[in-house]
Amino acid sequence: MEPPGALPRPRSPAPEAALEAAEPPGSPTLPAEERPPAAQDAKCRGPGPQDPPECGARAGAGDGREPGGRARRPRVTVDSSKAKTSLEALKISLRQLRWKEFPCGRRLPCDIYWHGVSFHDNDIFSGQVNKFPGMTEMVRKITLSRAVRTMQYLFPLEYNFYPRSWILPDESSFFEKEIRMMKDRDPSWKPTFIVKPDGGCQGDGIYLIKDPSDIKLTGGLQSRPAVVQEYICKPLLVDKLKFDIRLYVLLKSLEPLEIYIAKDGLSRFCTEPYQEPTLKNLHQVFMHLTNYSLNIHSGNFIHSDNANTGSKRTFSSILCRLSSKGVDVKKVWSDIISLVIKTIIALTPELKVYYQSDIPAGKPGPTCFQILGFDILLMKNLKPMLLEVNANPSMRIEHEKELSPGVFENVPSPVDEEVKVAVIRDTLRLVDPQKQKKKDIHVVLYILQLNKNKFTNDSIESYKSKVFIRYNLFLCCSSRTLERVSDAKEELLDAGPPARLERDVNQTAEAALPSLCLKQVFPKYAKQFNYLRLVERVAALFIRFLGVKGTTKLGPTGFRTFIRNCKLSNSNFSMASVDILYIDITRRWNSMGIDHKESGMCWQAFVEAFFFLAQKKYKSLPLPEQVASLIDFCEYHLAVLDEKRLVCGRG
Repeated sequence: MEPPGALPRPRSPAPEAALEAAEPPGSPTLPAEERPPAAQDAKCRGPGPQDPPECGARAGAGDGREPGGRARRPRVTVDSSKAKTSLEALKISLRQLRWKEFPCGRRLPCDIYWHGVSFHDNDIFSGQVNKFPGMTEMVRKITLSRAVRTMQYLFPLEYNFYPRSWILPDESSFFEKEIRMMKDRDPSWKPTFIVKPDGGCQGDGIYLIKDPSDIKLTGGLQSRPAVVQEYICKPLLVDKLKFDIRLYVLLKSLEPLEIYIAKDGLSRFCTEPYQEPTLKNLHQVFMHLTNYSLNIHSGNFIHSDNANTGSKRTFSSILCRLSSKGVDVKKVWSDIISLVIKTIIALTPELKVYYQSDIPAGKPGPTCFQILGFDILLMKNLKPMLLEVNANPSMRIEHEKELSPGVFENVPSPVDEEVKVAVIRDTLRLVDPQKQKKKDIHVVLYILQLNKNKFTNDSIESYKSKVFIRYNLFLCCSSRTLERVSDAKEELLDAGPPARLERDVNQTAEAALPSLCLKQVFPKYAKQFNYLRLVERVAALFIRFLGVKGTTKLGPTGFRTFIRNCKLSNSNFSMASVDILYIDITRRWNSMGIDHKESGMCWQAFVEAFFFLAQKKYKSLPLPEQVASLIDFCEYHLAVLDEKRLVCGRG
């Protein structure tokens, strides 16, 4: 269904224009990442004399002091027992950081848990884990398409970087009807479509078609749903080959939202010269599909010995080449930054629903961060288009080489190692718990210093003692409780930080490491994009009325409470009408194969119901303003209700 022809609400200048003048998170002349001195003489590959002892044995046991008699800083501990294919890159990163690895796990809690696939790899109650609950489900092709489509309804111009998509089999008849109508309006239009299985990866099950009726020949859609999209027929070519870009994006925090983009990425090339799709070449996967896992089986695949040649190169080498031809690479980077931020904003609302289900507020649990792989295609006009988002991008730094028929050996891949080790190492540097702990201690001490006139010397020492006991206790119980320090941080910022705070935090052993390869883009550019975060406010309403902790679906009682508390029922919209709306929308979404483990209204169904209520209440406004007005209306009445409860509680 076409989004309504509504203009967005008045806002600040276009993000693209604002970002164009900003410093991009990379440039074609960026120097290659250098190894720290300790790692220059060896590849640090596999077990060796410099490896940490296996299975958590104490490494470098001694008197616990550094040369010069200074006490050695406690090393960050990392559980790598679930790292899977990212293990080699992780090991190199930990050696460069001189952190303590536990490759077989550890009975005591670790500071960081590095999982290869899922947040649910094992039970974790403290520390940090490199996966968000629900992320794997969120970036599946159907869920991603629905999330972006919701934003396209609200902001069609801002979200035109994602190809027009249809979900199969639910929208099969609608897809055929819409394409038939478009062809009738323009007989010269001869589109190509690409079909992607929902749960597919590494190019598995992807194929091209010229007509919607061709989908029926494949069968199996009921058992394996898919997304069908318009195929991008005019990509940018290099050496007459089609290529895509794998960019690594760090979602460091969900609340508050914090996003980083790697300054370099990978460019994966097809292995046959590109031609626009025809009935004759539709099935030539080495021409149309850029997936590394497919093209590596082509006889034309060239393993890269450096960043500038071969079938896999660094993105910075492509930017160098484009820059030499007069392309404004800052504008290219600006558009990519915009695409990444907007995509994360589209994913965030439902991701928060999953997060509260697995780690409800007040329950001990870890904090989360995650490296995502964004697959982006540059069109001939240099406009970036989002192909997909990967929750578990490959972090392998070697590839298989066939020595003789049927005999393979893993050999290093310099291009992969250059990009991926830097991404993992600098992700760890950004989430370093020692930095956070030291910063929080300084916050507590500084607050005490500001308020010293309120205490006698004895009471200060007593109060310090209590603060540190409580501080250490809640660090041990759950790193999520660091949220309780946020108020102190804000007071610190308002009062002005002491001169020593920044010096103490930055004086670490990182001086020998290269500068960070990850560049913060949010909240750095928050002012340009905050107007897009409407649906996050809808998610806050949904989560508030879920009722039972650990659920992701809203029951009929919760929906009625939402309507009643927000004053949305009246003579024209009775509670009986509310029940009918709930039943109709919930039944339709449940029939689409949405998670049947629990009954109730799922997040997507609630969004549809909310949009319906907004259109019903504010008929004369365009959709974005309808939704924003209803959010304001609901938040106002809930704030009034909360204030009344607070007054009653005090009474």
